[in-house]
Amino acid sequence: MPTNALGREIPEELGGRPLRPYQGAFVTVPAGRRAGGPLKTIRPGADKVAPSLEEAIRRSGLRDGMTISFHHCFRDGDRLVLQVVDACTQLGIGDLRLFATALFPCHEPLVRYIQEGVLTRIEGSLNGPIGAFVSQGGKLREPPILRSHGGRWRAVACGEVGIDVAFIAASEADPYGNANGINGPHACGPISFSVIDSWCADHAVVVTDHLAPYPAVPPTIEQGYVDQVVVVDQVGDPAGIVTGTLRITRSPTQLKIADLAVRAVEAAGLVRNGMGFQAGAGGISLAALELLTRRMRATGVRAAFAIGGTTRYLVAMLNEGLVGTILDGQAFDEEAIASHRTHPRHQPMTPGFYADYNSLGCATYMLDFAFLGGTEVDLEFNVNVNTHSDGQLLHGIGGHQDVASGAGVTVITLPTLRGRVPMIRDQVTTVTTPGEVIDLVVTERGIAVNPRRADLAADLRRAGLPVRTLTEMKEEAERLVGAGKKPLFGDEVVGVIQWRDGTVIDVVRKVEGWQ
Repeated sequence: MPTNALGREIPEELGGRPLRPYQGAFVTVPAGRRAGGPLKTIRPGADKVAPSLEEAIRRSGLRDGMTISFHHCFRDGDRLVLQVVDACTQLGIGDLRLFATALFPCHEPLVRYIQEGVLTRIEGSLNGPIGAFVSQGGKLREPPILRSHGGRWRAVACGEVGIDVAFIAASEADPYGNANGINGPHACGPISFSVIDSWCADHAVVVTDHLAPYPAVPPTIEQGYVDQVVVVDQVGDPAGIVTGTLRITRSPTQLKIADLAVRAVEAAGLVRNGMGFQAGAGGISLAALELLTRRMRATGVRAAFAIGGTTRYLVAMLNEGLVGTILDGQAFDEEAIASHRTHPRHQPMTPGFYADYNSLGCATYMLDFAFLGGTEVDLEFNVNVNTHSDGQLLHGIGGHQDVASGAGVTVITLPTLRGRVPMIRDQVTTVTTPGEVIDLVVTERGIAVNPRRADLAADLRRAGLPVRTLTEMKEEAERLVGAGKKPLFGDEVVGVIQWRDGTVIDVVRKVEGWQ
């Protein structure tokens, strides 16, 4: 079996589709032209409002074997995916490919539809029960393909994935198809993930529970790309947007990691006027953001911009003037949603603007530094965010690859132990983000600097920070708890991890036992 540039064995094809092995973070040179949806027109006075979701599906021409798409901006509060799949079942439509940006625990009922053959393929991030179910193997006709936010946009824009019918949840829409996620009783924040779906799908259906008079503004989804509008009782529950990963940690260990991370970027001279940064939404990253706020306030530093997903902590920095602009792909709490309505410098952005590899500009490339997490890291600085050390496919990629490849300094924050499981491995269980784009790994035991970045090592040592090797920290952790069990993998591939350029950086195989 061929291997990629990281030595990972990659099948030549899966489900009849050839796979291209990963060759390096920036090796691929795009070729070809952008894809697009079919040309259409409409006459004055045409009525786009369908009487029901079922009727909209009938009018769309959806049939067996087609691809349906969704965004995940309601996160664990999404209601639309299940409504659509249930309606398809009632209409006798099956063998569908589900192309959602991400799935969450609220989507666990989809397991039944997979078992019944209504859904036979999934492409998108799998969080929780669906990932665990798929990890058992033999559940889908083809293994799921996981992409980063920018990678999904690229896949649609270049025609790698064709969407037959896009279902776009909107907290507000008008009868002509203009739609957004920041107004209405169930606002979820920007719905920019679905912009490319509306552009490129054969048929686009906006689904809302708040039909506003024309024009609904801002028109994140524009009327010219929308075939139908449907009103339902509820498209999503904003209460499900906030999850346990979106709160500042109270763990002393994790707070120490956050403190070291902020001190590291400060020692590197990156906390300065005009900087751009991104902090993830995990507990350690949010703690680092709070500490960064204090340092900026104390030193008078002002950032030019910050990139979201946005929480109330970043909104507070904007309102205080510590950050000049927020470029936002998704809102993670009510304060972030409200800020879109009130602050002119809180700007939504599409995943294409954010991180499309096949483009002439990515917002992530303008970042001075970023704080990101991971489930594992290995001695080559490769990071895993998709599986745990038990090999179960439980998390999506999100913007991890996109941010790490663009930021001037990418900081991975994680503890050396979770429970009694070491987080620093000889080799990560699954490679999500390659070590060549990781600069620092910060744990409670010290800071490891990628050998490619001798400049950073010198800066950190001058500041008196505890520079260690990953090997040293790994051995310390293993002296406490041992090396930990390793899963034994079979041959069956249960997941494909794409790099942001469309090549395959790793595959997830079915766990057959333990060693």
